[in-house]
Amino acid sequence: MRFGIFYEHQIPRPWGEGAELKLFQDALSQVELADRLGIDYAWEVEHHFLEEYSHSSAPEVFLAAASQRTKNIRLGHGIKLMPPNYNHPARIAEEIATLDLVSNGRVEWGTGESASRAELEGFAIEPSERRAMWRETTEQVANMLAMDPYPGFQGRFFSMPTRNVVPKPVQKPHPPLWVACSNRDTIHLAAQLGIGALTFAFVDPAEAKKWVDDYYETFKRECVPIGHAVNPNVAMVTSFSCHPDAAEAARRGLDGFRFFQFALGHHYNFGEHKPGRTNIWNKYIAVRDALGTEVMGGGTGGIGTPDSMRAHLSEFAAAGVDQTVFIQQGGNNRHEDICESLDLFASAVMPEFKEREDERARRKADELAPYVEAAFQRKEWMRELTDDQIEAYRAYGFAIAEEDIAKLPEAQQRRARAMQRLREIALKA
Repeated sequence: MRFGIFYEHQIPRPWGEGAELKLFQDALSQVELADRLGIDYAWEVEHHFLEEYSHSSAPEVFLAAASQRTKNIRLGHGIKLMPPNYNHPARIAEEIATLDLVSNGRVEWGTGESASRAELEGFAIEPSERRAMWRETTEQVANMLAMDPYPGFQGRFFSMPTRNVVPKPVQKPHPPLWVACSNRDTIHLAAQLGIGALTFAFVDPAEAKKWVDDYYETFKRECVPIGHAVNPNVAMVTSFSCHPDAAEAARRGLDGFRFFQFALGHHYNFGEHKPGRTNIWNKYIAVRDALGTEVMGGGTGGIGTPDSMRAHLSEFAAAGVDQTVFIQQGGNNRHEDICESLDLFASAVMPEFKEREDERARRKADELAPYVEAAFQRKEWMRELTDDQIEAYRAYGFAIAEEDIAKLPEAQQRRARAMQRLREIALKA
């Protein structure tokens, strides 16, 4: 099994001058430490307007900064919001490819649509259309990253003419593709489309096995890849706080994890929010003592001693989970405690899982190879354009009239006539 760390950039109220600066700088230091320790992935979410819960609205910037501080850790969009009102598909392709270039081919391309009212209405997205938007744009961004040129598209939610979207990513045909999953229906969809399932449901190992089995059975039977490559993987998100003393591990990590779950519920399920004024932390404090894990859901197995974490993660591994992703930065969890936990985990727990990973991955690839081949035989590919089908277009200044040039100031007239001479030369070339 592989391991990742996950960032929402949480910052409970009240925050003062410099608090967000410290939050981001600490997170970059944590990713740098995780890279040195041999942790495999750093995942960064994209959310907008979700105060306290997530101040991570520009993950491509954070991940680019992390890429320059690290050498090996995979840099994951966990996730990139795909509906066009959030991000134009061509801009997503450009950002993913550029990040892949500056990181030397370490990008994981996670996707999703979000279900919060703050975000959907903030960007004028019809909630009932968000899944269809995700599906249309995810497929087309994959085409943009892989095709030269991109043939153009007339769709329900966006359209564009033939363009060669540049740059192209290091990883061919495109970085590994994932989707955020919060229930078994989305897990099923991920398998049908041949993309990794990034799960945020905080399930226990027994339930995780059902999700994993469903994913791989569906992948083998029904997969029709949405992208130009498949990424059959299941990642499970869990809590994280590791300390030799169980009570101290809980003291350092449980409150932050419960706030993570409470703030998520506030923005997505039960909250009433006044932008810039509602204090979610105070609401959490008022009910904290009544919130057991049975109320907030599971996922607390990542908080404990090295021995208890080893047992918890062994159950995940036995269930077939490919990657466990730790929520170490939640609520008011301290930077120093997070770093100590990562250090202890990497030295006392992670090595035995690492020892078996290469062999496990080889066996899995061999087992899935015939199913991957069959999946691509079912895929309908976007048609490549022949050279004579690629329509040329002329620059706006191609045929500027002499009377229009004469109206320009003298310096601009000289430049316009120089451009005319260049055009004549270029047409003869």
